[in-house]
Amino acid sequence: MENRYLKVVADRNVPYLGNLARVADLEALDADEITPAKVRDADALIVRTRTRCDEALLRGSKVRFVGTATIGTDHIDREACEALGVTVANAPGSNAPAVAQYVFSSIMRLINRPLGSYTIGIVGVGNVGSIVERWAKAMDMQVLLCDPPRAAAEGAEGFVSLEDIARRADIITFHTPLTVDGEFPTYHMAGEEFFRSLRRAPIIINSARGPVTDTAAWVRALREGIAGPAVVDCWEGEPAIDPDLLRAASIATPHIAGYSAPGKARATAMVLEALSRCFGLDKIEPDTDPIPSVAASITPAEALRCYDPIADTEALRACPADFERLRNTYALRPEPRECQSN
Repeated sequence: MENRYLKVVADRNVPYLGNLARVADLEALDADEITPAKVRDADALIVRTRTRCDEALLRGSKVRFVGTATIGTDHIDREACEALGVTVANAPGSNAPAVAQYVFSSIMRLINRPLGSYTIGIVGVGNVGSIVERWAKAMDMQVLLCDPPRAAAEGAEGFVSLEDIARRADIITFHTPLTVDGEFPTYHMAGEEFFRSLRRAPIIINSARGPVTDTAAWVRALREGIAGPAVVDCWEGEPAIDPDLLRAASIATPHIAGYSAPGKARATAMVLEALSRCFGLDKIEPDTDPIPSVAASITPAEALRCYDPIADTEALRACPADFERLRNTYALRPEPRECQSN
């Protein structure tokens, strides 16, 4: 099929796009090279979080499709895209197993003993949070769920408040999108009031979005012993991360929690499928091996065997200025296999 009338500009760090080059003119660029001049004659963009897709980038271009190979869309101005007639697609849930893997690998690195006596508070129970919930219950952990939008839509039963989690949890992990407006904003939801209300010096994990946690308040809580070990994958101000939080964190990584090979393949597959629909093409598959299914459960030992975050922490501490390089050149890891036994 000849579709070479279609021009696609893509972030060169989105993997598995080789098959797209068979049916379109594909130009791979670094994120900072995706400029108004470069996209002017493009029909479609495939980006990551580092590219701000708004009127300034898209006005006057031929672009009719923006696909982000990420779960989040806070880097995309949806209103501007709608006004310009641009279809937007993302990849919800694509990296959820990898992020859940990161959470439990970090917990096991910090605790390294059976988790049955621990209470975990999960803030945001969507694609990632639901897997964390399922795996935590399989490990006999006590699970607290906080998701105000879901509680409003489904009823409060089964959900608790953020205040309850601050009082009762030994481990708190955030899995929310970043929103600054609306009924349930998440910007700095873990702020001064949250940290002051902690009662058990819990492990706190941010593998969601940097601004979900207030960096200054978190650093103060760590210095005062109110908060327990910090696990930071998502940072305010990336890639210029806060040196005090880097020093204080027990585990500190360059926004790679979701960087598994299957997760990246799922994301690319979802974007390519949306692009195919948008332009009426035969379905384009990512050029990778078959994507494995998500493990229904894992053991603590399996979590740490699959991934140990210490090497990534040491690399970031050694040179924080290399944040983007470490992220862009990251060796994609496998995901946990289905556990057959303990």
